[in-house]
Amino acid sequence: MKHKALFLDRDGIINIDYGYVHSIDSFKFIDGIFELTKYFSNAGYLIFVITNQSGICRGYYTEDDFLTVTAWMVKQFSKYGIAINGVYHCPHTPDTNCHCRKPNTGMVEQACLAYNIDLGNSWVIGDKQSDIDLAQNAKIGYTIAIGEGNFLNTKYHFASLADLLVYIKSNSSLIPTTSVTRTKTQQGIISL
Repeated sequence: MKHKALFLDRDGIINIDYGYVHSIDSFKFIDGIFELTKYFSNAGYLIFVITNQSGICRGYYTEDDFLTVTAWMVKQFSKYGIAINGVYHCPHTPDTNCHCRKPNTGMVEQACLAYNIDLGNSWVIGDKQSDIDLAQNAKIGYTIAIGEGNFLNTKYHFASLADLLVYIKSNSSLIPTTSVTRTKTQQGIISL
């Protein structure tokens, strides 16, 4: 059975992007992220976080710093009954031209190796053009851009998560529900 998935960028979508966020003290969730992910989860979507974290290679923080914050973040979601099925990150700088850094598709490919994902009926939500380009490169069916910038090739564009939530609630057919059963063993943190 193929699963629909929601791929979320981290900084700017899950948490406020202060620049190279790498500690629990500086990690502030964006209003509405738990309600949004709960909506997708209740509709039967697997939820993944895909995030460029070049601060690791730049020496601003360590891989262990990132993993500590990630484990804490996943636990906060679980308090709301939301399973994060995987967290994938690219630690490389843009000049390395690695396969995992968005808009390249390595992180999505890793998720597809672990789960049978129906990319054509899945979603990406991001606040940068690289998130939207990733969706196009990976052939993910639907995109939502968040923020005030100009975005190319996105299906939907909202100024904020709050605006997106209002739209979803008034257009319930946008995210069709499916019957999917997940076990605890399907949850995990997977990183590149």
